[in-house]
Amino acid sequence: MVAGKSEDNGGVKEFQFHQQLNETKWQTFKKLIYDPSNNAVFGRTGKSWGQLLLFYSIFYLILAAMFAICMQGLLASIDEKVPTWTLERSLIGTNPGLGFRPISERTEEGSLIWYNMTNATQVTRWVHLIDEFLEPYRKEQNGENFVNCDFDRHPREGKVCVTDLSMLGNCNAKRSYGYNTSSPCIFLKLNRIYNWEPKFFTTPQKGMPAELQQFLSNDTVSQTEKEQIWVSCQGQSDVDKENLKGFNYYPKGFAGYYYPYKNVENYLSPIIAVEIVNITPNVIVSIECRAWADNIQYRNSTLNREGSVQFEILVDAAAPIQTKLVVDEERNVVETAAGTTTQPTSSKSPS
Repeated sequence: MVAGKSEDNGGVKEFQFHQQLNETKWQTFKKLIYDPSNNAVFGRTGKSWGQLLLFYSIFYLILAAMFAICMQGLLASIDEKVPTWTLERSLIGTNPGLGFRPISERTEEGSLIWYNMTNATQVTRWVHLIDEFLEPYRKEQNGENFVNCDFDRHPREGKVCVTDLSMLGNCNAKRSYGYNTSSPCIFLKLNRIYNWEPKFFTTPQKGMPAELQQFLSNDTVSQTEKEQIWVSCQGQSDVDKENLKGFNYYPKGFAGYYYPYKNVENYLSPIIAVEIVNITPNVIVSIECRAWADNIQYRNSTLNREGSVQFEILVDAAAPIQTKLVVDEERNVVETAAGTTTQPTSSKSPS
């Protein structure tokens, strides 16, 4: 026993402390799990555990109810078709980006398109990537809300335009999209921005290619046919320009009747196929393509590129298969050295 002191009537009184029980660690552990002296489990009696369970049940039920009320309020304010913040108020903004396909599935290749036109395996690889990209456009477009559109016939509300792959001219699967020649095709597509409407260039602009300026100056072309987002491509440097013969566009621009984008079911973004004609083999050629519209800002910057896209092409081959650039103005055909003749939508007029 251990003595202690306590004052009592001015005197000193001794009292006794309980001596520490001499228990083994195993006995202490068993007592922690269940104490028979007061029927406690893990230090709590049945009543104590019941009170604790009741408290936390009520607490979490209240939390769950508050969360459900908040989520219901949030979902009630969200439209599945229309974003809350659009155009200038959104993070996306009002300047659509321009993208291209095919893009290598190998991250280390970046924006480089590299193939040997005499190697069937390499050709098949790029053809497969393009086939995957075009798969949605190959599906049957005969639903209730599909309509045939034209420059004088825009889709009504809730309708979408049929996209015809025959407009892609030389850039078709039968020709392996040109990847078995020195004139491969790439495909351009604008990013979707809800309710964004392009402001079209219907007159020639500074910096436009001569061919496009000539088309816009043509008085025989209707004003509605000029309502397109034009596209032009060129080599990044003078050396790049010397290592290719030119470009054919199928069609020449993104038709205005595809806009504005309203998130309508079955909508397919318009695409443009660009045939890059007669690339010099065994040389990396850097190419920039840009979109032309009055409300698409253009910036040729490596870090902050706007309104354009840049990529590289390397064709490995001993000798290219020659292709004439474009076209007899009257016949509107493209000829190859093999003697075949194809009928493109036209690189001299838009779709």
